[in-house]
Amino acid sequence: MRVLVLGGIRSGKSHWAETDIDAPAVRYVATGRTDSTDPEWSRRVHAHRSRRPAHWSTVETADVATELRTDTRTATLVDDIGGWLTAIMDRRDAWTGGSVDADIDELCSAVGGFAGELSLVSPEVGLTVVPATAGGRRFADELGTLNQRLAALCDRVVLVVAGQPLVVKGPRAHEEQI
Repeated sequence: MRVLVLGGIRSGKSHWAETDIDAPAVRYVATGRTDSTDPEWSRRVHAHRSRRPAHWSTVETADVATELRTDTRTATLVDDIGGWLTAIMDRRDAWTGGSVDADIDELCSAVGGFAGELSLVSPEVGLTVVPATAGGRRFADELGTLNQRLAALCDRVVLVVAGQPLVVKGPRAHEEQI
């Protein structure tokens, strides 16, 4: 089962995805940057790390497609797609016109080929802060398109609002257990 978990900033999407994934072994792919010069960001990263069960493995990388292809069977949670897209846009100079199309195609191909339980956490466009700049609009456009492509590949799409899940696509939790 592939699940796309969407939500706004601080909506509880990551925490919900962490509690939803049910497997004896879980690989957590963290796409966010680490920055020891930003204490507030460091606290957020620490909070995410401390929430994870001790038996989960963690990989911190922006090369999500390669990581997914390395092991296509172990249950995996990717958090988050927005952080991944930011890193790719930086790498490709996409803020000022570079293309991320090949990277997005590569990620979608890896997601489509993943055989195990997979949860992808992503900010939902319009529920996150987007600056009124050309770069901000470019990010929103790319993220919106990417979320749509990932949703098409996923069996279930869940929107998390105020910590509460709303199933947008696929079976609801009570239907899965019948």
